[in-house]
Amino acid sequence: MLKTFSLLGLTCLMSVGVFAQNPALIPVPSKANYPKGAYALNKSLILAGPKNDALTTSYANLTDKLTRIAGRKVQWLYDQSSVASLAAIRFRLNTTPDPALGNEGYQLISDVKGVQISANKPAGLFYGIQTLLQLLPKEIESTQAVSGVVWKVPYANITDTPRFAWRGMMLDVARHFFTKEEVKRFIDEMVAYKYNVLHFHLTDDEGWRLEIKSLPNLTNKGAWNVKKEGHFTSFSKPLPDEPRTYGGFYTQEDIKELIKYGQERFVNIMPEIDVPGHSMAAIASYPELSCTPEAVNYQVISGEPFIDWSHGHPEALQDNTLCPANEKVYTFLDKVMGEVSSLFPFEYIHMGGDECPKNYWDKNPQILAMRKELGLKNSQEVQAHFVRKLEKIITSKGKRMMGWDEILEGGGLPKNTAVMSWRGMDGGIQAAKDGHEVVMTPNNHVYIDLMQGDKAIEPPVYKILRLRDSYAFNPVPAGVDAKLVKGGQANLWSEQLFNYRHLQYMTYPRSFAVAEALWSEPANRNWDNFVGRVEAHMARFDVAQKKYAPSMYEPIIDVKRNVNGEIVVQLSTEISGLTIHYSFDHSFPDQFYPEAKGSVTVPKDATVMKIITYRGNKAMGRTIDLTVADMIKRVKK
Repeated sequence: MLKTFSLLGLTCLMSVGVFAQNPALIPVPSKANYPKGAYALNKSLILAGPKNDALTTSYANLTDKLTRIAGRKVQWLYDQSSVASLAAIRFRLNTTPDPALGNEGYQLISDVKGVQISANKPAGLFYGIQTLLQLLPKEIESTQAVSGVVWKVPYANITDTPRFAWRGMMLDVARHFFTKEEVKRFIDEMVAYKYNVLHFHLTDDEGWRLEIKSLPNLTNKGAWNVKKEGHFTSFSKPLPDEPRTYGGFYTQEDIKELIKYGQERFVNIMPEIDVPGHSMAAIASYPELSCTPEAVNYQVISGEPFIDWSHGHPEALQDNTLCPANEKVYTFLDKVMGEVSSLFPFEYIHMGGDECPKNYWDKNPQILAMRKELGLKNSQEVQAHFVRKLEKIITSKGKRMMGWDEILEGGGLPKNTAVMSWRGMDGGIQAAKDGHEVVMTPNNHVYIDLMQGDKAIEPPVYKILRLRDSYAFNPVPAGVDAKLVKGGQANLWSEQLFNYRHLQYMTYPRSFAVAEALWSEPANRNWDNFVGRVEAHMARFDVAQKKYAPSMYEPIIDVKRNVNGEIVVQLSTEISGLTIHYSFDHSFPDQFYPEAKGSVTVPKDATVMKIITYRGNKAMGRTIDLTVADMIKRVKK
């Protein structure tokens, strides 16, 4: 009897144990069934497929896994002969395209004859290979040869196509620089889950990361700041004698190499040059781009506070904006966008446009004069004027402009401009109603730099975004024309990312959830089933020695006072099947300690509550130390 992976085939009633009978694929395929049995990979394997330059790297990477890790001897045949039809793994580009598969879809059949993957385009075969790798035992993720594994592919009949064409991840390399090799690694990790756009955030207050040959100071000075360790945005102000040697940049040859690397993996790279705000690195390099005289003394920010957010909007303590009333700014941007457009083949250039402080603009004589001359009512309209001028520059280079949802403010946004909605969905909804194409990136679902669990244990950021929040992401809200929603992406800002291992911790497993929201149809998605598959991929990450967050196992904590004034801790879990145990005596609780079922009243003299989750006799989450002092702060807040 076939086990069907479809709308109703995998329901929330399915336990992790039952789920283990089916392959744990992320994202979940459009249609799949899994007959009983598996195809064993012999020690010597023949692989056959069309000889196609676009697939050279895909074939090579699969061969490397099978030979170096699985110890198979692999021979390739690049034809459709009768011998090739007997190959263990066969790839086929459809001579007559299957309309149901489109440009990125594929069909994978694994049976007694072996494995066949067919598609209309090379991209489809590439995504079929990613699924094939997930069908293989988890040990295929090892970095070195493994023994004692039965290498087999479960029988399967999968037809799979993406829901959205734009399946992006944003990597911020401006706040903290990541090397070219680390960016390549990031691309490899994202394509394993069928992402296809890398949004490359290349400039900000803390660094300019792209070589612009006509403006050498952008990297000679703008790429470097003072190394600080601790909590970003609360660092001490750098002293004049502290060395500005922390950072880096990509040469134009580096960028060409990264673009080629992405293309070989069917990833488009979109550059972001964030203006007119977030521009301190540019201003420190070329102070004449500012309207503020003291800009001649500005330095690249090193993580010290320089924006006041207490008003609900950004108020700059130092003017980090390009001056929209200064023609030198547009000459600068013409040079920058000219070199950027010649480097990046992708059709879009992202111009940022977010979080632009306007308190300096509101009192600047140049800008006030420009407002009067052009009839601009306020600083929002000043920014809209800037955006329109920049759009003409970008369009003149043969590209389309995209920006964060603030570019809607002030009106008059050119229709050809696409909008990336980050402050929830509202900006995207408005943009679509105005006829703009939209990429949904709402911070309440896809900002994977936010805390993943309780702040008592997570590296501190300003907000919590749990795995379940990411899994609830639906890029097409009610009432929006779906044709205008290009897709969505997970955004990874790097203020608090000091190294690649922590980058992985923040990215996984939440990027699994976003990947499924962008690839899989809503009818095929189910939270409880997803959790089981996440656990299987955590096991694969263990083999690969990749880092991930265990936060989904840790409790959701809510602190209140009861009518008697006592502190009460409400504990619940994000996933099912866990028990929560606690102590107030400073000892470490295990499964034999009291179980929290609902609310726990804190004893009068307690100073700390230790909390841990179990599944049966196995500890699942980390021990959380919740101090009573912290509880009191939470109650007051």
